[in-house]
Amino acid sequence: MRPKFSKRVSSKTLPPGTLVSTTDRTGEVKVTIIDYNESVFLEKQVRGVDECFELRDKPTVTWINVDGLNSIDIVAKLGSCYQLHPLVLEDILSIDQRPKLEIFENYVSVVLKMLSYNEKNSGLESEQVSLIFGKNFLISFQEKEGDVFDLIRDRLRNAKGRIRKSGSDYLTYALIDAIIDNYFSILEKFGERIAHIEEELVKDPSPKTVQTINGLKRELIFLRKSVWPLREVISGLTRGDTTLVKKETVLYLRDIYDHTIQVIDTIETSRDMVSGMLDIYLTNASNRMNEIMKILTVIATIFIPLTFITGIYGMNFKNMPELSWQWGYLTIVGLMFVMATTMLIYFKKKNWY
Repeated sequence: MRPKFSKRVSSKTLPPGTLVSTTDRTGEVKVTIIDYNESVFLEKQVRGVDECFELRDKPTVTWINVDGLNSIDIVAKLGSCYQLHPLVLEDILSIDQRPKLEIFENYVSVVLKMLSYNEKNSGLESEQVSLIFGKNFLISFQEKEGDVFDLIRDRLRNAKGRIRKSGSDYLTYALIDAIIDNYFSILEKFGERIAHIEEELVKDPSPKTVQTINGLKRELIFLRKSVWPLREVISGLTRGDTTLVKKETVLYLRDIYDHTIQVIDTIETSRDMVSGMLDIYLTNASNRMNEIMKILTVIATIFIPLTFITGIYGMNFKNMPELSWQWGYLTIVGLMFVMATTMLIYFKKKNWY
């Protein structure tokens, strides 16, 4: 699992439409097919991408899922078969894309981020998912195997709900909905971490607490960056700019638009809470420093007149009557004790310590 902040291979210097894989993952690319309608269901893993082409002109809905983006040949062949624009193929392979929507005459391209929470290091991880859907097909490209679509596959296998009765636009909605629902699970994890840090701030804050707060703040910024543009994507699908999205599907898309706004609001609230916790820590540290300085100031103030007295009697003048007085030492020590006690009582009444 890759960390969310990793260096990527840049393709910005190449001509537009040049296919260059920017993923740092290696391994075999896995291609699976689910072909279905209300009465027919076929699921298989193909050995060669050419097997996908046989289903292109069938009236059934075909979902082609590609796990792994390190094979330019597979992406290029699918693009050629379904007549995808070279810039769309470039976006698929450039995995640092901002969530975006591109509408063409015969298909629609959606790029978004699928997030996961690593329990081992309590970190956020990101994976780009590209969805290309047309009249009777949907092609999904993922960086690696493993996703949040298992419930969708189960509904397709068992003909649950309306998914087998609907087209590729509804399947696209279902996949986006699964990704957004997973955002809520991640936000719950962040909520638990925020509550733990708040408890630590109250009991025993330390410099390590500041590091934890700053790390959490960076992750929330990354989460916001991944989710914020998604509302534009969903809004674009609901506007009716393409006939590939049916009216009945638009109602469901509006629902996930509301979910997206809810996720964004929760992220903003969490960011405000984390920023507030940092302010609380700095305020507490400043208050502790003020208390320390107050005590030191009281001590220094008490010793100023005492130092003045000892300074006088430390001078080497011969004509100092008290130096030869029998009770001189005890009198001066007593006077210093009375002065210190009086000052302590005065400071206490003033609530200076």
